[in-house]
Amino acid sequence: MHEGHAPHHGLAAADKTEIDPVCGMKVNPASARGGSHEHAGKRYYFCNPRCRERFQANPEQYLGSAAPSPPHPHSHSSPGPTSGAAPASASLAIYTCPMHPEVRQRGPGSCPICGMALEPEAPSALDEPNPELIDMQRRFRWSAALTLPLFALAMSEMLPGQPVQRLIPAAASVWIQLVLSVPVVFWGGWPFFERGWASIRQRSLNMFTLIALGTAAAFGFSVLVLLFPGLVPDAMSSHGGPPVYFEASAVIITLVLLGQVLELRARHATSGAIRALLGLAPTTARRIADDGSDHDVPLDQVHPGDRLRVRPSEKVPVDGVVLEGASSVDESMLTGESLPVEKRAGERVRAGTLNGSGALVVRAERVGAETLLARIVQLVAEAQRSRAPIQRMADRVSSWFVPAVVLVAVLTAVLWGAFGPEPRVVHALVNAVAVLIIACPCALGLATPMSILVGTGRGAQLGVLIKNAEALEVLERVDTLVLDKTGTLTEGKPRLVRVIPHPAGRSEAEVLRIAAALELPSEHPLAAAIVAGARERQLELPGAEDFAARVGRGVTATVLGQPAALGNASLLAELG
Repeated sequence: MHEGHAPHHGLAAADKTEIDPVCGMKVNPASARGGSHEHAGKRYYFCNPRCRERFQANPEQYLGSAAPSPPHPHSHSSPGPTSGAAPASASLAIYTCPMHPEVRQRGPGSCPICGMALEPEAPSALDEPNPELIDMQRRFRWSAALTLPLFALAMSEMLPGQPVQRLIPAAASVWIQLVLSVPVVFWGGWPFFERGWASIRQRSLNMFTLIALGTAAAFGFSVLVLLFPGLVPDAMSSHGGPPVYFEASAVIITLVLLGQVLELRARHATSGAIRALLGLAPTTARRIADDGSDHDVPLDQVHPGDRLRVRPSEKVPVDGVVLEGASSVDESMLTGESLPVEKRAGERVRAGTLNGSGALVVRAERVGAETLLARIVQLVAEAQRSRAPIQRMADRVSSWFVPAVVLVAVLTAVLWGAFGPEPRVVHALVNAVAVLIIACPCALGLATPMSILVGTGRGAQLGVLIKNAEALEVLERVDTLVLDKTGTLTEGKPRLVRVIPHPAGRSEAEVLRIAAALELPSEHPLAAAIVAGARERQLELPGAEDFAARVGRGVTATVLGQPAALGNASLLAELG
């Protein structure tokens, strides 16, 4: 939870915050870590110095022409993947909770169910820093630094000879523990108290409810018995001091902070698969005007019906139809097939595929979020947010588990208060706190969502697209895979295995020398395989003159003073 990043729901301090125009986070002007900057007569505040520097470099990129709209919790629009070039639209984009996909609103904020920071629904190609991850890392580092000596003090009584007690008396030790635990509980654990309170307010109890109740009860009880030691009978005293649980509160908060950091890191890493997919598409296209001239334009300015020029070795920017030209197009990023596909007038091309050596004129049909690549990206993103049947079961268990723990704690307090030894109130409070502390670090609600995030993200990195979380769960029971083509299992590029010369012709080595000489100037994947095969056999390649590539058929050249050709049957038939 970022400082100044308050939930949208009913906080009186909402009018005292500003929106960081770069990342969209809420910032308290009085404590803005990134400072402020005045532009066009208005002062803007930033969550960190990097956001301020980026804004100062190009304010218009982040302001745009549209004013931010207020949060809308039930928007049903479905934006497609974006390149992330305009963070100014953060306040207009749809954000959702990674653990509760049904929660959707305009602009960043916190989930009203679990309190987690919402994420953009539309994937972005930019590898932006995650403000929540940065904040949680900072809280964890400071909390861990304070918790280690606190834990050492609390556990020192168990060391043989009790060396620490000789240096620090028990009466002083508990006060030192209080001082060390205060920043851990009230600063390090503040996001969990916010989420716990939100869960109670929304009547949706979860893990953070227990964390907030358990750590608050342990800390509050410890402060009470420290200030009023007479409340505790001598039988409950610990090594001459009151029974305190400062280390329990601090350790629990530090461990949960560690879990949040690991989770946010994993989520950021799996988002890298989506960013890699988005990175396959170019950011600009070369549009042909009515007068025949062409110039580069941003991809978001391309519309269906526009004519685009795709030059050799460029990526196709849109889904469309070839109007002019012929070339071979590498579609392996979509199909997995290593060999390029020949494209001529009337044939379709896909965004993100790589054009070969020929030039093409393409009529745009689907652009932006409508392209096949964008739909694949959206599919991966939706799969990461989908919920598996076992996750729904975990949610049901959590919805019963948390109230059950609270009920058991209340019953414990009642029973000890009614039948326990004197002083009954103190015994009742101590045992109720013990129940809350023991039950508090519950990861049931995080294990399944994290497995889905990691599974779908890693699958996308390896070229495996998972339709939804249920499919991922069912896959665990699969024991046989049936593949429809060998291309699915290839290395992704061809390799020379054997050379079979004509019995009445040249030797194997001579045939390969001439073939490699022919293919050396070519960019075709088969050409690279033939040249690599010749070099593996340590053959010396002769030079080739008058090289000519016949698109879709092969190549011709003069090798060792004689005409030579390498290609398919149509080329050989043409040459006789």
